[in-house]
Amino acid sequence: MSDQSAYYLPLGRDGDHEYFTATENTVSVWGDELQHGGPPIGLLARALLRHASDPKHDFTRITVDILGAIGLGENRVETTVLRPGRQISLIQSELSVRQGDGSFRPAARAQGWRLATDQTGPIEHAPHGPLIPGPEELEGTVGFSGLGPLTGDWGTKGFVGTLESRMLPDNSGDGRQVWVRPLLPLVAGEQTSDVEKFFTVLDVANGVGSRLEFGKWSFMNTDTTVHLYRQPVGDWTGIDARMAVGAAGYGLTGAELFDASGPVGRSAQTLLIRPIPTR
Repeated sequence: MSDQSAYYLPLGRDGDHEYFTATENTVSVWGDELQHGGPPIGLLARALLRHASDPKHDFTRITVDILGAIGLGENRVETTVLRPGRQISLIQSELSVRQGDGSFRPAARAQGWRLATDQTGPIEHAPHGPLIPGPEELEGTVGFSGLGPLTGDWGTKGFVGTLESRMLPDNSGDGRQVWVRPLLPLVAGEQTSDVEKFFTVLDVANGVGSRLEFGKWSFMNTDTTVHLYRQPVGDWTGIDARMAVGAAGYGLTGAELFDASGPVGRSAQTLLIRPIPTR
């Protein structure tokens, strides 16, 4: 694990733009010069959540599109309101990376629907029960070193090596279930909220749900969409993920999402699937 204390170091704000340095803790399993999808999703969600925040409004759907390689070094985030409204609003945050000539290139974009809350407790229900056993009943490990075929460097490299995971018994057929939490703050010097922690770790569903052998296949996601029917609470995120692979080089990872109290929503990721050439 890097000795740097967070995924991002703040560099300050200039007008509508907020600047960060991505640390080595964000590094992807797919390349040493790339960020894993998790920290940028967390950073974009942070921007949405903190933009004119109101305790009477919640984000119910956030979609993140990966527009290109998300490099290390200096990153810039800008947030705008696309559709204002008292009951329903649509907010966008965009992450750009500084290039060699000093200009910034858009690399990822998030859009989130924010709804005004109301009292629906008497009719509350969910399609799934809690994820059992809970995280406190399982033994933890740093990274994902015991995740079936996804072993070796994948299990402890970069961002993945900054997570604590607790695997559930593998009895769910073609899927896997895991509890995961980040061991570092999202931004140095800040308290990371529960929802920000949740969005920071979601991207690992792609690997959790995979039955493909790492080293023979790459399966990078081009997007992550999360639908919530309540806000996650606590450090732990439960993921019950399954990958579907088609015959034309693409697939889908779908996951049911939990906190320690029960289900909170679901996610979906589009996958670009390719064989890795042998050397």
